[in-house]
Amino acid sequence: MKIIFLGTPDFAVASLQALIENSMNVVAVVTAPDKPAGRGMKLQQSAVKKYAVEKNIPVLQPEKLKAPEFLEELRSYHADVQVVVAFRMLPEVVWNMPPLGTINVHASLLPNYRGAAPINWAIINGEKETGVTTFKLQHEIDTGNILLQSKVDISEQDTAGTLHDKLMKEGAALIVETLHQVEKGSLEEKPQIVLDEYKHAPKLFTETCLIDWKHTTEHVYNHIRGLSPYPAAFTIVNDKKMKLFTCSKIIDTHQHEPGTLLTDNKSYIRFACIDGFIDVHELQLEGKTRMKTDDFLRGNKIA
Repeated sequence: MKIIFLGTPDFAVASLQALIENSMNVVAVVTAPDKPAGRGMKLQQSAVKKYAVEKNIPVLQPEKLKAPEFLEELRSYHADVQVVVAFRMLPEVVWNMPPLGTINVHASLLPNYRGAAPINWAIINGEKETGVTTFKLQHEIDTGNILLQSKVDISEQDTAGTLHDKLMKEGAALIVETLHQVEKGSLEEKPQIVLDEYKHAPKLFTETCLIDWKHTTEHVYNHIRGLSPYPAAFTIVNDKKMKLFTCSKIIDTHQHEPGTLLTDNKSYIRFACIDGFIDVHELQLEGKTRMKTDDFLRGNKIA
């Protein structure tokens, strides 16, 4: 089959690499235009583009996905199927172009956690299990017929970062298996069945990241690791934003107001929750770099 791959970040590279290493015929890659970044604001290529260039795969970088010249170039490849991993929303004229349709890899067990941040919300909500799904694109986002799914355990220590890496590898393996079965004609598409307790994964905003200490330690612990390392949960200390990356729970009865900061200014920083404390292991105070708590306290004292 002739395959066109659409994706941008590192998460997508693993799937593209898996296709290439399994000798699949990727005829072109569609990715985001180069964007200025860094101190010098030099143009930076997407992770997918860097890999595609390295493998001598033609790269398309449209500003507008409905632009006639882009659509004409896309059609010229006569692809049998398109694969989408971590790319922007496609217009119907693009996803409906190949005869075998367009297959998306989504980092959740659909229909749960449809949306922009499935990895984060699975941890924030305290899930013990998530997974990846391959499905056919249709009009409404993340609603197409399911092709294959694979489950992944979420450990008590997982952060959004570590779970991202687990799902990235699992998704790469699943898209290869999906395409093998598509080529054989052995896949049965299954409509998504949405139950009342269906869970969402909306885009993350600044207000999502602000920690509310008037919850249990379990709730706050999940919130912090579900946003680590990016965009990172934060609280306000002495009028400055403090991002928290890794932490642990201390269940303990106390009389402190939720949000009270406790420290010996040597080795620990703890915040009070309603049933105990969050012990902070890694943090970043506004204007500072990310560091371990004891390293931070060696150069910074908290009133």
